[in-house]
Amino acid sequence: MLARRYAFRIIAILVLLLFTVFFFGPVVWLLIAPTKTDSQIINKAPLAFGSFTTFGRTFRDVTSYEGNLVLTWLKNSAIYAFGGTALAVLAAIPSGYGLALTRFAGRRALLAITLVVMIVPGTALVLPLFLEANTVHLVGTVWSIILPFGFFPFGVYLAYIYFSTTIPKDLLGAARIDGAGEWGVFWRIALPLAVPVVGLVGFFSFVANWNNYYLPFVMTYDNSQYPLQVGLPILLGSSPSINPVAATGGQALIYRPELAMATLIAIAPVLLVFLFAQRTLVSGMLAGSTKE
Repeated sequence: MLARRYAFRIIAILVLLLFTVFFFGPVVWLLIAPTKTDSQIINKAPLAFGSFTTFGRTFRDVTSYEGNLVLTWLKNSAIYAFGGTALAVLAAIPSGYGLALTRFAGRRALLAITLVVMIVPGTALVLPLFLEANTVHLVGTVWSIILPFGFFPFGVYLAYIYFSTTIPKDLLGAARIDGAGEWGVFWRIALPLAVPVVGLVGFFSFVANWNNYYLPFVMTYDNSQYPLQVGLPILLGSSPSINPVAATGGQALIYRPELAMATLIAIAPVLLVFLFAQRTLVSGMLAGSTKE
């Protein structure tokens, strides 16, 4: 019996190690690829390290591509993602508070609509959003991207769950007895206690906005307006390593190390935001898991 238990444990450990290698192997390769030249990527072992000198040269080649176009895309991504996140937080937190702690006609219907909208794929909304933005002449502007990014029903639901399970209603009632209005109760009592869920909503919104491809692709029509996620396929198409026709196109060429470096630049902001907000994220995810 004991031998069988150890056998199952060893098998479980081996399966976990297999999945670890499967998922983290490509990440390790991505980190190492910019340290090698294109020929070294082909001829050397996949996880062989190149040199920091090559890494620095690859970084300069990527950031100076077509007149610092990658840095322009990075700036656009930051504007779109942070702008949309700010709007999402400003809308989601008060909405979740209202749904959780106030009673009004149509409250349950509004909550049900919020839950239904959560399961609608974002890509299904791009065409209606484009038609609306085109009607008010916003296509091609930052607002055609930032305003839709501010629509974040999942954040409303997170805030609703937090306020309905964590904030003591007696505390809010005491504030009302002391003469505070509804806005004062929210601003002075509920919001300071909701910092974990504010961080949680902000993080999820930022990640969704940063990784969004389809909406910025439809709403913009110029290279200088693209975010980095839309720009990466352009780099892919200009690589003779991937697309041999690109070598005859008369534009600057980009190879596998540069593609890997551009990918690292694209994912680095999300990683940095996660590292700085990690404690808040853990607090937000655990909040409401138990109720006294």
